Amino acid sequence: MKTAVVILNWNGRKFLEDFLPAVCRDSISADAEVIVADNGSTDDSLAFLSNNYPQVKQLPLDKNYGFAEGYNRALAMVDAEYVLLLNSDVETTPGYLQTMVDYLDANPDVAGCQPKIRAFHNRRCFEHAGASGGFIDKWAYPFCRGRIFAEVEQDNGQYDTVTDVFWATGAALMIR
Repeated sequence: MKTAVVILNWNGRKFLEDFLPAVCRDSISADAEVIVADNGSTDDSLAFLSNNYPQVKQLPLDKNYGFAEGYNRALAMVDAEYVLLLNSDVETTPGYLQTMVDYLDANPDVAGCQPKIRAFHNRRCFEHAGASGGFIDKWAYPFCRGRIFAEVEQDNGQYDTVTDVFWATGAALMIR
């Protein structure tokens, strides 16, 4: 498989109900699969997936390992050229995945990339967590395009150009 979209889940059936339909619609293809790595959920997330999304591969972990270790354990079991780490509460849009795949294909020196992330409840504005790529200022304070402190900007196309960033958000991060 060329691309795997990996969602780390922990007791997130409601998020899976709300957001997985779009992820499947916008992601599953001959070259891409959706995988839910379950971090030891005690709700009925896995049964929900089995009953409603048999096309989604499940990677059940024996306990909740947290964000970083949960993803590390899951990614050790994934065989794909590119992996998208995707939060379970992110709504995808048509074409989002192919844009990142095309960029990484065309730029073999780039290790990873992220899309612009807009707020779910106000889609004209950037999302607070990640926005459009992160930087570190001269005082070592992290900030990102589209958000300075608590202020988020409207997306008026001002960050439509690709740029190197110091950090990318784990909410939607594609890596080799």
